[in-house]
Amino acid sequence: MMYKFFQLDTADNRRKLLSRARQVALTAIQMYELEWERIRFIQLSDTITYKMETATGKYLLRIHSDQYSKEQISSELDLLKELNKSDDLTVPEGIASSDGSYVLEINTEAGYCRPCVTIMRWVEGEHAGGQLTDNCIFRMGVLMGRIHQVAGRFSPPPAFNRPVWGADSFSSKMAQLERSYTCFLSDKAWQLYQAAANKILSQLVLMDPNDNSYGLIHADLHMGNYVFNEELPYAIDFGRCGYGYFLYDLASTILGLKPEDRRTFIQGYESVKTLQSDFTRYLECFFVMVMIENYCHHAADPRETSNLISEQPYAQAYLREFLSDTSFIFDMIQPERGFI
Repeated sequence: MMYKFFQLDTADNRRKLLSRARQVALTAIQMYELEWERIRFIQLSDTITYKMETATGKYLLRIHSDQYSKEQISSELDLLKELNKSDDLTVPEGIASSDGSYVLEINTEAGYCRPCVTIMRWVEGEHAGGQLTDNCIFRMGVLMGRIHQVAGRFSPPPAFNRPVWGADSFSSKMAQLERSYTCFLSDKAWQLYQAAANKILSQLVLMDPNDNSYGLIHADLHMGNYVFNEELPYAIDFGRCGYGYFLYDLASTILGLKPEDRRTFIQGYESVKTLQSDFTRYLECFFVMVMIENYCHHAADPRETSNLISEQPYAQAYLREFLSDTSFIFDMIQPERGFI
């Protein structure tokens, strides 16, 4: 029996994982025609990432978990290559190893599965460090609109394989959250989450996945996946890219924006791609969906528990507004007092 390369359940296993990852990264680099000068660990998440600097440029090295197959990772790179053909877009793009491969399987410690490794061209920019200007927020909307527009023109190759983000994936997330919600929710609060999930699923069934509303999306374009070079935003980390509603992507961003900034973002988006006239109620559905999925992602990590608890007065206020059919996305929501 082979162990998964990614073992994250204890602090000791995370430490051992990062030790294995260092060796995998150093092994992988030797398979590229890159004379690296410095390599720096960035973070451990769904992938383990490093920033690599050479005399001629900067690169991102990713060690992938088994969440996605080699074919799915290759398909992500196919989409990124297509997006970079547009004069209006600059996104990370994979580079080939010395033998022409874009996704490598690297040997590791005996008994562990070989992880896949990719190296990408680095996109210059900094994460938002303070209050964003209206111009920045508008341009973020423009950027997302262009991504959807260009991805819509992409003709995927026969082997293209990316996940679908919708009712089935959300139901799977809810099943996962059911196993770990007690770390930050009471049983009564969990009933609130279940009611919201049921409403989300019932609304997803009624949506029409046509070319104007559905296609290839980033699927994780939250504030941490924008970088800014002066006032220009760039999208990074397409690791979750797949098929879904465009409003799902919008919800990922506006979840991190103040209510007064959400209209500006949408105005930027609609300067490129028009939304249907009654988009607000569907956007609010995806807003709550993304919020719940985020909690599912973090609930299993005990280091995140205190943050999850501190967010509940606001999260449960959004859930109550959503369940009462009260539009909330452009209004300042008051946190629940004595939340459950």
